[in-house]
Formats: sequence, structure tokens, C-alpha cells
Amino acid sequence: MSTSTTASVSTHILDTSAGRPAGGVAVHLSARGGRDADWRPLGGSATDADGRCKDLPAPPEGTTHVRLDFAVEAYFSQSEKQADAQQDAPANRDGGPDVFFPEVAVTFAVVPGEHYHVPLLLNPFGYSVYRGS
Repeated sequence: MSTSTTASVSTHILDTSAGRPAGGVAVHLSARGGRDADWRPLGGSATDADGRCKDLPAPPEGTTHVRLDFAVEAYFSQSEKQADAQQDAPANRDGGPDVFFPEVAVTFAVVPGEHYHVPLLLNPFGYSVYRGS
């Protein structure tokens, strides 16, 4: 929950390749108080069955930038095994990696008193993010 001196952050992930939420993805939150300041890890969580990560820690007072780190490689590795077992996964035709982006880092500026909901639309070879509501 944000206060007049802090911001708050939430996120959710939709797996656009499967058409469903991405559950079980580890998400870590870091913050810094200024463009040249060092990143300070604040903690993390994992997305629930609905792809939501509602319990991220609040950034401390004085935070100007926040970074969300999504560990997506393990999610796709597990999802591929499940899909292969169901025989509905597309074959990896080129012999390349199963996931092109093993991690997704999203950095954004914040102001005190605002809530920032940052959805991640994800597939094994691309992603998109935006400021949600």
C-alpha cells in the first residue's frame, strides 16, 4: 500500500503463447533513490495461479526507480514439459534455446503516493510490458 511518502508496486504475467496466466514465476524487486544510486534488493515473491504477484514489498521512502526481475526460464522449462506431456506443444524446429529471454528486467521511475501495476505479456521469444491500473 502506498502512502504519501512511498509508492507501491504490483504485477501479473500472462503467457500469451498458452493463452493463460503464468503461475509460479519468481519476481524480485529492487529500488534505488536516484539515477546514480546503487540498486537495493527489497525482496520478492512468485506469481500465483492467476499470474498475479500482489505481495511485493513496498519501496522505501526516497525511492525514485524500481526494477522488477522476472525469472521466466524455469517457468517455460516447466510449461514445456507439461505441454509435451499433453502433446500440444510446438516442436522446437530450429534446435535453438527453448527460451530466448531467460530473464526479464523492467526498470521504471516512481513518485511517492502512486501505485504502479506493471503487467508482463510473455512468450518464449518475446515480451511486452506496460503501466496498468
